[in-house]
Amino acid sequence: MDKTAIKNFAVWARKKLIEGINQKAYEIGITEKEIKEPEVSTSDTMIIGDKSLNKIEMKQRESLVSRIREKGFNNVIEEVAYTWFNRFIALRFMEVNDYLPTGIRVLSSIESGKKEPDIINEALNIDLDIDRELVYTLQDDNDTETLYRYLLVKQCNALNDILLGLFEKIEDYTEILLPSNLLGEGSVIRRLVDDITEEDFKDQVEIIGWMYQYYISEKKDEVFEGLKKNIKITKENIPAATQLFTPDWIVKYMVENSLGRLWMEGHPDEELKSKWKYYLEEAEQEPEVQKQLEEIRAKSRDIRPEDIKVLDPAMGSGHILVYAFDVLYDIYKSAGYSERDIPRLILENNLYGLDIDDRAAQLAYFAVMMKARSKSRRVFRENININVCAIQESNGFPKEAIDYLVNFEETEIEKRIHREDIEYLIKVFHDAKEYGSILDVKPIDFDAIERRLEEIRNIPHS
Repeated sequence: MDKTAIKNFAVWARKKLIEGINQKAYEIGITEKEIKEPEVSTSDTMIIGDKSLNKIEMKQRESLVSRIREKGFNNVIEEVAYTWFNRFIALRFMEVNDYLPTGIRVLSSIESGKKEPDIINEALNIDLDIDRELVYTLQDDNDTETLYRYLLVKQCNALNDILLGLFEKIEDYTEILLPSNLLGEGSVIRRLVDDITEEDFKDQVEIIGWMYQYYISEKKDEVFEGLKKNIKITKENIPAATQLFTPDWIVKYMVENSLGRLWMEGHPDEELKSKWKYYLEEAEQEPEVQKQLEEIRAKSRDIRPEDIKVLDPAMGSGHILVYAFDVLYDIYKSAGYSERDIPRLILENNLYGLDIDDRAAQLAYFAVMMKARSKSRRVFRENININVCAIQESNGFPKEAIDYLVNFEETEIEKRIHREDIEYLIKVFHDAKEYGSILDVKPIDFDAIERRLEEIRNIPHS
């Protein structure tokens, strides 16, 4: 893996994306210093400077303005930049490893030396929900840029069905801020394809972690430079200041001597152990200590693979979880489980991860899913709930939402208890991104809250 090329690209890509996204925001009257009022605004049209927005774009701009007022201009621009960076990296990884359900490349061509992505030529044949008349029109007008933007968004939205944690539906401001000239020389997509060899993506999900570490490296330097000037680290900058990609050998050492040892204590297996080159044999112990260890091993014999829980409370981009998947896969195989079922069982039962960083959590989710996909084609069809997430804050949670979350059909006692539970969670998770997984949450009736949330999700929208 050419880490120099990866670093050079990732550092450059962040700056290039931020520059392009700033330009798109400027075109719709939004800068760090001001949010312009439109010259013309009707129910379905808005004109700002030279830019005319349709009804969908008006809604996207409104959503963007709301987000900026909540989070601040620079934080939102940074958020959109990493969102598109993550999507591009994910698409590249999937197309190189032939994981895209359509089987058609989105950023490049299967034909060596060809610059135009295959999705453009296959626009009318690809299995996506496309507007064929629009595609015909754009092809007739030779408007390749607009056609490609349209197809790219369609592909990302289609991946929402199988990779919800990374490809959220693009109907918000991330689409209106997607930079121009996506396929031109010197664009992020062109350099991603040209600068980093396909071999570095082939079956190497670790590239996701390296990409992320290098992507935020300059931001990390900025944060520490600020510290020298007595500029306090804000909670938005804690991830950049604290992220560190754990080297491969350290990850293997930790996982083999924790997860691996837990299994070996109750299920000795020389063949399995021989796969773990960082596994350390137990040191000779005093008789009393040895007796205690034997008692622990006796309890370990009853453990099934499904019973094991691996939690990384500061998972970053998922490096430890990915290797834990490998070790768990071997454990399940040694216990006689069907290889077709193992990936689903691991994702559902064994792996858990938390982080304060939304972008890292996206990539950890993706990395774990890609590891599972490398073992089974079925994982994309199985609608598996992945137990990795970013910790969210309750800041600004409105009282009306609390009232809505309490089920009005419950008894008065149940309503009081569940209201207290919800208010407790809101209090505990205030400024949660400053504390992360050190938050101590007491047991409450989470099932009742989840049932109510499910009811709300299933309410038909008019």
